[in-house]
Amino acid sequence: MHKIQQIISNYKNGIHDGIVSVCCSNKFVIEAAMDKLRDKDIALLVEATANQVDQFGGYTGMKPSEYRRFILELCKKNNFPEDRVVLGGDHLGPLTWRDIDPEQAMENAKELIRQYVMAGFTKIHIDTSMKIKGDSENNDFGDEIIADRAGILCSVAESAYKELIKENKDAIHPIYVIGSEVPIPGGAEGEEEGISVTKVENFKTTIETFKEAFKRHNVESAFDYVVAVVVQPGVEFSSETVCEYDREKAKKLSEAIKEYDSILFEAHSTDYQTKYALREMVEDGFVILKVGPELTFGFREGAFALNCIEEELLQYNDKFELSRFREILDFEMVKDSRQWEKHYVGSGRKVKLERKYSLSDRCRYYMPNEEVDFALNKMLDNLSKVDIPLPLISQYLPNQYRLIREGKLENTPIELLKSKIGEYIDDYLYAIRK
Repeated sequence: MHKIQQIISNYKNGIHDGIVSVCCSNKFVIEAAMDKLRDKDIALLVEATANQVDQFGGYTGMKPSEYRRFILELCKKNNFPEDRVVLGGDHLGPLTWRDIDPEQAMENAKELIRQYVMAGFTKIHIDTSMKIKGDSENNDFGDEIIADRAGILCSVAESAYKELIKENKDAIHPIYVIGSEVPIPGGAEGEEEGISVTKVENFKTTIETFKEAFKRHNVESAFDYVVAVVVQPGVEFSSETVCEYDREKAKKLSEAIKEYDSILFEAHSTDYQTKYALREMVEDGFVILKVGPELTFGFREGAFALNCIEEELLQYNDKFELSRFREILDFEMVKDSRQWEKHYVGSGRKVKLERKYSLSDRCRYYMPNEEVDFALNKMLDNLSKVDIPLPLISQYLPNQYRLIREGKLENTPIELLKSKIGEYIDDYLYAIRK
């Protein structure tokens, strides 16, 4: 049985635990998650999103097989058991090809799904919930089209698994996540006035429509592997705001999931919810909690703090050339604005602040940039060659200062950075395990 199927089975039997989905390709974030989970009996679910990793390389430059190799290398480096890692693919569908010919968009989506399954990803979020070219003009986009496209992609996934099992008889059958009301990846574009919880009738219609579509595309048996539906529980975040979870508003939806024996909810955009709200979400059936920008936000906070320490400590030391990490990051973001211009709007001063400090953390898209990566590693290398004074750590990373004083943290730049990220992971660990 797949690890997530076991969590769902346990939930249906009264054990309300969950799992956190780390949607990220940032190695420091993934290593921080490994540090937090290493001594716990909890699976590490790591998911690559369609725009991060695809058959063309995505914005990370990695294809699915390369991402899998990347994660397994981190397991070896960090002494984390490979058999406790679950690899997932998030928003797999025509998402990143919405503006091209629709037939080609679906052909690309088919190959995307095939490569993820063949690479050994066992949690597949089939996402056909967003309009592609021509849908608006035809004015008939809805559950039927969404489900039909999902059925097509599921048939590709099932065929790929049959091919994979010939190569590896121990390959685990993929589980599927479906949905018609899927939040935009990476947070809302602009400020949200309010978020509506998915209506019970819409949730039930989604299940029935997808079930019929799977049957129509001759993958009826694959519906047994559908473990979760993506719904809107009433949470979202944008550049400066967070829509908090209100379990009363989600009560009817939460009650409706009890009618299904092997399906629960997957919650997207749970970033920045309090640990208590996250715990309530798990109790209410939202057992898969997806988080991404919040963790890279923590990485960005830690990296900026270290950059301040570097400047304070080394700016007058002629043996070192400063990294200028923050300056180079912002320069590269200005040079290529495609990853943030739809998210950050308003006055020039406001946009300048949001480029660096926004909750949406569009900075994460620029970490693979050659200049940014070089500056980050130069900063870490500079700080690794000197003793970082405790007062400076107290000034910029006060929680890490306390951990060092208590003998719980090593005073090195990388450990400081991972510890800062770990503060955000702690909220999810509180939520997923009583």
